[in-house]
Amino acid sequence: MTAEGRSMYLIGGRRVTVPDLLEAGLLEAGAKLRFKRKRIGATFEATVTGTGRIRLEPDGEEFRSPSRAAMVAAGMRAVDGWRAWVVVDEKRLLDSVRQEFLDQAISTANPQTDDRAPQRVHERLRQARIRADQGDPERITVRELLKLWGVADRGDQISRIEADLANHGLVTSPGFRAVTLDTVVTLTTPQDETEVPPTPDPLPPAEDDEGGDDLNVRLTVGNLTPLDGVGSVGPSSSLEEAITTMLLNDFSQLAVLSGPRNPRGAVTWRSIAQAMHRKPGAAVADAIVRAEVVAYDRDLFDVLPTLQQREFVLVTDESKAVKGIVTTADVARRYGEMATPFFQLGELDQTLRWILRCSLDIPTVQPLCGRAIAEFGQLGFGDYQRILENKDVWDRLGWPLDRQAFIARLDEIRRIRNSVMHFHPDPVSEDAVEKLRNFTMLLHRYRAPA
Repeated sequence: MTAEGRSMYLIGGRRVTVPDLLEAGLLEAGAKLRFKRKRIGATFEATVTGTGRIRLEPDGEEFRSPSRAAMVAAGMRAVDGWRAWVVVDEKRLLDSVRQEFLDQAISTANPQTDDRAPQRVHERLRQARIRADQGDPERITVRELLKLWGVADRGDQISRIEADLANHGLVTSPGFRAVTLDTVVTLTTPQDETEVPPTPDPLPPAEDDEGGDDLNVRLTVGNLTPLDGVGSVGPSSSLEEAITTMLLNDFSQLAVLSGPRNPRGAVTWRSIAQAMHRKPGAAVADAIVRAEVVAYDRDLFDVLPTLQQREFVLVTDESKAVKGIVTTADVARRYGEMATPFFQLGELDQTLRWILRCSLDIPTVQPLCGRAIAEFGQLGFGDYQRILENKDVWDRLGWPLDRQAFIARLDEIRRIRNSVMHFHPDPVSEDAVEKLRNFTMLLHRYRAPA
């Protein structure tokens, strides 16, 4: 790979590492690093090794991640090492060296031959970083954020998106993986956590700022509800106010809050009825029931038992304010959205296999697949496409359909299948579901061999 090609790969592929800076000549082996904690009057020293590791002084422990090195040195739960370590001789942050590397990579890219998308993303994120440093961070919906990379959902490109954000020292708040597509997030710099309290337990693993945290396929509570506020009443409110609010918004339950970060519980139609039965003239305070409060990034599977028992949970955002509610109905709807395309693809798979089995034999199919096939049950959607692209096979089916148009749609179905099978938190689009439904109907109409 050429130097230019490698640079573009780094910008649009993975996180920049310290060895990249060494190879580019922007950092030298033996360079001294310093991390000052002015608030507590502590200074930590380190050296860059010839292999790009960060060696802490004086104990000699080495780390490939600047953040991990800073966390262990300072005894902190989390810290952005790129913005913590200063290159002593140059009197600038390690992050500044990283930004120079990215700028050089952009400047050496060939505008006539290279994809311009990485340049556009780089410039947009560079401006976002400037705004974050100035205390005026950009706010954007997750949907609009994904469009910067030309994608509509958090699928295969999610690691690339996180790498590009990390290369510019940016994170989203709340985390864009764990919320809905229409949630507004802030492009900001990571917030360092405080010192680890005294404990005999070992330090928890640090977030790997070189890509080790990319594997994350959880479905979170925040993926089910937008963090844009929650209907509520105060504990001193009247039941008439609670009932009116619930009727106007078709709520089955209503949060009771003394303040955005002080949930007191909730009222439900059942608790209201019971309170009014027990006490004529009852108020909201008499109808409050316990409400579990969970963070937006909590794993949904962990919360399912609570939902089954209590039918709802209150959801907090990154600031611990109650900003949403998730009910059993939300879970049923989300899993219905996930299950529908799975069932449709299963029916398509079986129907296509049945059609080919009725019309062809294995010796005919195997050369078209390009791999060893012992039975029709081994065929996949890519095989179906390659088989039906063959004109002789198509003619044997005797369908009064255009082969090219059919194969083009089958290729779309194959890509939808790949997206569905590579789990991510976003539901399959209505357009994709409709294509699956229409293709199934077409196959059922013409499935009988001529």
